[in-house]
Amino acid sequence: MPALFPQRRPVLSRLGVKLFVIILVVNVVISGLVFLAVSRSIDRGFIDYLETTQTSRAETLAEGLAEEWQRRGDWQWLRDDMSAWHRLVRRQLWPGDGPPPQGIDRRLGDPGDFVLHDSNGLPVIGLRPSEDDQANGSELHWLPIISQGEQVGALGYRPPQQLMARMDRIFLSRQQRNLGIIVASLALASLLLAGGLSWWLGGRTGHMALATRRLTEGDYDIRLPEHGGDELSRLSHDFNVLAATLEANREARQRWVSDIAHELRTPLAVLRGEIEAMQDGIRPMNDDNLGSLAQEVGQLERLVADLRLLAQSDAGVLEVSLAPLDLAETLASRLEERRDWLDNQGIDLEIQITERAPIRGDLQRLRQLWHNLLDNTCAYTQAPGRLRVSLECDKEIARITWEDTAPGVPERELAHLTERLYRVEGSRNRASGGSGLGLSIATALVTAHGGSMQATNSALGGLCWTLEFPLLKEDMHEHRA
Repeated sequence: MPALFPQRRPVLSRLGVKLFVIILVVNVVISGLVFLAVSRSIDRGFIDYLETTQTSRAETLAEGLAEEWQRRGDWQWLRDDMSAWHRLVRRQLWPGDGPPPQGIDRRLGDPGDFVLHDSNGLPVIGLRPSEDDQANGSELHWLPIISQGEQVGALGYRPPQQLMARMDRIFLSRQQRNLGIIVASLALASLLLAGGLSWWLGGRTGHMALATRRLTEGDYDIRLPEHGGDELSRLSHDFNVLAATLEANREARQRWVSDIAHELRTPLAVLRGEIEAMQDGIRPMNDDNLGSLAQEVGQLERLVADLRLLAQSDAGVLEVSLAPLDLAETLASRLEERRDWLDNQGIDLEIQITERAPIRGDLQRLRQLWHNLLDNTCAYTQAPGRLRVSLECDKEIARITWEDTAPGVPERELAHLTERLYRVEGSRNRASGGSGLGLSIATALVTAHGGSMQATNSALGGLCWTLEFPLLKEDMHEHRA
């Protein structure tokens, strides 16, 4: 059973520290920029509001004063009665019977913030003194009072900057304080978010780094837990697949070395025994005994040649000289050559090949492929038996079906038939067939031709091999015609 990586308390890794710093710095910078931008926007927007509002009300008051001048003819009535000035300002700026509004609007219409001079520049209504005026100086904005085309006076009013500095800076300070609290809260939330995220992500990546280190040290049974459907979970899944593949490859390599040693040990033991028997004089050194030795040596040579071919296939350097040829012709001719041999084995051959199948192939390698398939059929098909080989072309594929009679192969064993040195019965009895490399070599040869080879159960009661080869494209239209 694979060992699941133990859940450990997350540790603060370098990646976690980097993520923490990056997230925190980015959020603090963004919060600071937001604070500056919003604070400036509030400040500038509020001043613009004051300027527009104060100018509009000053213009309204100037029109009302012009009407009063036209009706009364002078400003003496305002000099004599200060309360009349307050009533006039209230009536012009807040018409109606209701009380004036409170807050900033009331401050913008304060009678003490307006100055009235006559046509000679003499004050009629003076400016009420304030501490801000003494500290900053009082610079008024002026509007002429026009009655029947003649200037009869001038109305002065405080600029918005003075109004804000005097009475409304409290409003702005409160807004900026509230904004500062919001930004501070965002910074605190960013701190917690960055810390939590870096802690969590650092812990998961730390587990992955430790598991990867153990994997490089040869501990292939290590597995990472898979939780959720995020990218890290998919990465854990891919890591587990990689670890399982490496573990399977290690087991296959160990089994492969063990099987090769077993295959080599048998003929070597036979050779050693016969040679020692000849040396001891137990067996004479005649042609029959030397022929037996030559047969064992030949079997060793075939095994070594098969191993070399598979090694070349694994390295991608298998020597294959591809050239245009007719797959149907080479298959049919090879089967006819071995018909008598199959008859002697008690196997009846049935060929169903009626059309051409142009491909790019290596004639010698294809003959080796047919030879391996025929040897496998003869080794495992009980006599009397039957072998049926058919070929058909479908679109861009030439498909060969190779079927024989009983015995069959269990469904669970089909996927393992092309594994090297694999036998269904699980024994190493050499009487049941060759070295166990024939089907592996056949698969390698088919793959070298750009094709595929798959095993299924045959309708005849035995095994069915389906081989597919890509047709030669330039001859496809001619073939169909």
